[in-house]
Amino acid sequence: MSTTETSEFKPRLSALDATMIVAGSMIGSGIFIVSADITRNVGSAGWLLVVWLITGFMTLTAALSYGELSAMYPKAGGQYVYLKESYNPLLGFLYGWSFFSVIQTGTIAAVGVAFSKFAGYFFPSLEMIDANMLFQIGIIKIYPAQLISIAIIVLLTFINTKGVEGGKLIQTTFTVTKLASLFGLIGFGFLLASKSSIWNANWENAWAMKSIATDGSTTPLFGVAILGAIAASMVGSIFSSDAWNNVTFIAGEIKNPKRNIGLSLFLGTLIVTVIYIAANLMYLSVLPLNEIAHAPSDRVAVAASKVIFGNIGTYVIAVMIMISTFGCNNGLILAGARVYYTMAKDGLFFKKAGVLNKNAVPEWALWAQCVVASLLCLSGKYGDLLDMVSFIVVIFYVLTIIGIFILRKKRPELERPYKAFGYPILPAIYILMGTCFCILLIIYKPNFTWPGLIITLIGIPLYYIALRNKKTD
Repeated sequence: MSTTETSEFKPRLSALDATMIVAGSMIGSGIFIVSADITRNVGSAGWLLVVWLITGFMTLTAALSYGELSAMYPKAGGQYVYLKESYNPLLGFLYGWSFFSVIQTGTIAAVGVAFSKFAGYFFPSLEMIDANMLFQIGIIKIYPAQLISIAIIVLLTFINTKGVEGGKLIQTTFTVTKLASLFGLIGFGFLLASKSSIWNANWENAWAMKSIATDGSTTPLFGVAILGAIAASMVGSIFSSDAWNNVTFIAGEIKNPKRNIGLSLFLGTLIVTVIYIAANLMYLSVLPLNEIAHAPSDRVAVAASKVIFGNIGTYVIAVMIMISTFGCNNGLILAGARVYYTMAKDGLFFKKAGVLNKNAVPEWALWAQCVVASLLCLSGKYGDLLDMVSFIVVIFYVLTIIGIFILRKKRPELERPYKAFGYPILPAIYILMGTCFCILLIIYKPNFTWPGLIITLIGIPLYYIALRNKKTD
């Protein structure tokens, strides 16, 4: 490991770099896949778009609200710092623990495996079927795709240990490429749709919500069941729209952070929200609703691309998703380690995580994150874990935005170069919507909630152990 030659981060990232981190970290594989599950839950074109519109509104509102916090605390650690300052160190630690144990590392693992799965279109041996299994350790089966996923995570971690410049170059290059590719795919889809009657057919009974079973049968939904279906659907759309807050973790490396973090949050989330809505409009333009709901392996974008480009469309999407997931993981890896660095500086994480190497990056923290993400790749349980913590992620977003109200009372003297847009109405709407989402998941999808809550609460004894160790040092 490189010897330590610097004690603080160096601001090397511009507003454009920060915006690319926001957009690049958000766009992984979700937009290409999750609309199938959403369609099965809500069963209509109108409600499919409503789910994405609600998610987009919540994401933009949260990003605009975070702008105030990022301007008040323009330093590494982001949400961990906001929760610690708004409430207490324990709540900040619980976020950091959840972040390290599954939120960030699980996302890195899931995105890495998505890269390998779509590389399987070119290299069939990467498909995760028993015929391709390399070996088995107990109940854990090891496939080539998992090893490729780990190799990608290790490579990107190594690049990011060499300084923020390499990570910045990868992030900007891959994000611009995938934005251009997505806009191109959407544009070609709309051109084809102008000659199709599929759009009109999809919008017949567009507001009759129903669940669609695997055999194609439907069950109409009424009353509170509609709210449950929307909440279940939003597990996928929120996962696809998450990680926008990663830019706040690297505030110490952004030029003029009081201005540029809030600006990048707004621009990045706006760009991605527009793309996600447009992508779903394109799906509805080229694919009948049943084909969206029952796309093979939920790969809606592959089905749409085959309609647009013919058989070569499969490979077009495979390349797009490989570019998308590679760039997405770079942003996640780059940003995540800064949270552990800040926790270590507070004496609440391994000491070595709080050390910068000669390239002014937290190398030990990067490798620790790499190890946990790699283990999750091997476990094959990253998908289950991410479902479990969608609930926890939104709870922490809600608590963080409540923190704006708390800090307005608690620390009125602090400089606020930027104030939350639409305060207090928009932040309050987000808090209400986020709380309703969590309550509905508890009622209708308890398997998504209690395990994630247990993982978070395990952090309570760990916090007191860390405090005890801190006092004895």
